[in-house]
Amino acid sequence: MSSPSRRPDAAGNRARIVEAARAALAESSRVHLNEIAKRAGVGQGTLYRNFPNREALLAEVYRLDVDELVAAASTLLTEHEAVDALRHWLDRLIDYAEIKRGVLAALEPAAWQDLVAHSRNPIEGALARLLDAGKAAGSLRTDVDAHGVLLLIAYLGRLDPDEWESKARPLMNVILDGLRRRDTDR
Repeated sequence: MSSPSRRPDAAGNRARIVEAARAALAESSRVHLNEIAKRAGVGQGTLYRNFPNREALLAEVYRLDVDELVAAASTLLTEHEAVDALRHWLDRLIDYAEIKRGVLAALEPAAWQDLVAHSRNPIEGALARLLDAGKAAGSLRTDVDAHGVLLLIAYLGRLDPDEWESKARPLMNVILDGLRRRDTDR
């Protein structure tokens, strides 16, 4: 059974609410629903019709970010060479991680544990596609897998929020450089 389609204005309201929440989370984990409604240009009733509570809204932001991140892997592989596709995807992963930090900080542990559990496999699968393409092209090491790379990336979550902007991308570049295949590896 398919869900009923939304009116275009209702779908637009929902999209603006999610985008406003995403923008607010990029600034702070202290997100207030009335602020999000104001940013989205909708009333409180519209916000609550779409999202009955804060947790539902934050979970939707998280799920949409995961979906976009996973879909980006295939798109980037059609547009770029494997290593460049991986670099662009890792940049998106940094952006995703910043929003994820805000979502997880704003939710109770029981609420976010389910979200994280359901996102791990799709993200790992997207990364595996990128790594496999790089291995097939001969540009990435063959002795690494997506799970191991995600373990390395997970340590970026230990950065203090005030260090995130200055350190996350440089450290991700170190990870990417370590994934490159060197002449001695061939």
